[in-house]
Amino acid sequence: AYAITLLIGLFIMIIIYTFIVKAFTGKSPRFFINGIAPAQLVAFSTSSSAATLPVTMERVEKHLGVDKEVSSFVLPIGATINMDGTSLYQAVAAVFIAQAFGMDLSISTQLGIIVTATLASIGAAAVPSAGMIMLVIVLGQAGIPEAGLALIFAVDRPLDMCRTITNITGDATVS
Repeated sequence: AYAITLLIGLFIMIIIYTFIVKAFTGKSPRFFINGIAPAQLVAFSTSSSAATLPVTMERVEKHLGVDKEVSSFVLPIGATINMDGTSLYQAVAAVFIAQAFGMDLSISTQLGIIVTATLASIGAAAVPSAGMIMLVIVLGQAGIPEAGLALIFAVDRPLDMCRTITNITGDATVS
């Protein structure tokens, strides 16, 4: 249920990105996704926004028509601080672990998870499984036992691959 919830959330984020591209550029969602699909494949296989950066830059410049000045500024910053898929992952994981331990989370604790997950994702490195390390901060802030990481460790790598697709899709959307 945890993995499916996260995958649905990541998919919704990508759908929102395609609508943002449509709203601001008039380009179809199909055009956008076809333009960045090779970068998404590299993101999926490497789980690293940094490793995907050269491919993402090439795709947005040559296939989506983004100026080199824009892509060379926006995409490296995005690969460093735009970890929106990771932010979603940390929030969903924290709530899942709390539920597994039978903890009731107050509204203020849930808001704290949102704020901490957002800030921790900005500080996460653009390398595989960095979000798992930053999740410790989110769990600590909410008073959730860090031992709960063992519950999600087995599915972290495939979910990390999917999170990276969302992260680089968001970078391409902004550029």
